[in-house]
Amino acid sequence: MKKYYLLSLVAASLMGATCIQCTSPKQKSGENALPQKSELFAKLPDCCPTPDGMAIAPNGDLILACPNFADITQPACLMRITKNGEIAKWMDVPVLEETGWASPMGIAFNEEGDLFICDNQGWSGAEKAQNKGRVLRLKFENDQLKETITVASGMEHPNGLRIRNGKLYVTQSSLSQIKDPSGLLVSGVYCFDMNDRDVAVTNTLEDKNLITTVITKNPEVQYGLDGIVFNEAGDLFVGNFGDGAVHRIKMDVEGNVLSNDVWAQDTTQLRTTDGMCIDDKGKIWVADFSANAVACIDKDGKIQRIAQSPDCDGSDGGLDQPGEPIVWNGQVIVSCFDLVTGPDKVNTKHDKPFTLAKLSLE
Repeated sequence: MKKYYLLSLVAASLMGATCIQCTSPKQKSGENALPQKSELFAKLPDCCPTPDGMAIAPNGDLILACPNFADITQPACLMRITKNGEIAKWMDVPVLEETGWASPMGIAFNEEGDLFICDNQGWSGAEKAQNKGRVLRLKFENDQLKETITVASGMEHPNGLRIRNGKLYVTQSSLSQIKDPSGLLVSGVYCFDMNDRDVAVTNTLEDKNLITTVITKNPEVQYGLDGIVFNEAGDLFVGNFGDGAVHRIKMDVEGNVLSNDVWAQDTTQLRTTDGMCIDDKGKIWVADFSANAVACIDKDGKIQRIAQSPDCDGSDGGLDQPGEPIVWNGQVIVSCFDLVTGPDKVNTKHDKPFTLAKLSLE
């Protein structure tokens, strides 16, 4: 997500303000001629004003992370959505004592049913939260939280998370302490063992868990790696948000990075790459955060915009600043973050209702 939502907006939310009005690009007349029009999947309760990452629980329920940046008086929480459409708060996410809040974004379950969370403390822009991001492991017993383990701490901007072969792969959308000669933003991918505890991250090239980095070349949108997925072959795909590009990272059997190349990029179809998911046919679905759109990438790296919405409140199923898609029960569910504004955004304000949209897989 965009880091432009800084401390001033956090303070504004405490005073009751919900958005900053900015001019955003208008849709072109041809942008409605797309394969699909998104539909409303669910309206969320007031405790979930900023829906983001999603994962499927062991029992098949959809779990939704709500960092609630739009209203930090609401505790960051996890929502549970059953197959018959019932929506309820599952639990509040354990807060970091130093800041008093949690900021769950990317989430994923392992085979044992433990839930891993990217606690992106730094997204708020609050000084006290700088470099306080965590990767958490929540262990349960009878659906009740039994233990919270800190896998890693001190992270600048942990965002997306995937699990493969006992390893956690986490995107860090900003690594500001790593300076490129170009002056452009550096971001990267970290890898932790699933059973790691209390790994202290420095957000520098000295971190042994940092396996690869990229540079965001778009000077107007300096926000780096975000969405993350694996394909069946074990290739890792990560979205470079500001460049609207998807990188393919190849690794050997020991997890060493062999290559990191831009695999798919077409800004006429995909302007920004936020959350991503992959379907059973190997197609990657990407939330285009700035354009209020969702795109699909085939196995050859060809990008096609699937659906797009004008500035909207999401009540009719519009893509109200999509943050992440997930394949669930034969359809694509999309969280509507609906918060960030700016010259490159279709979204102009945060407003009710708080929604999830849906698209067809076909």
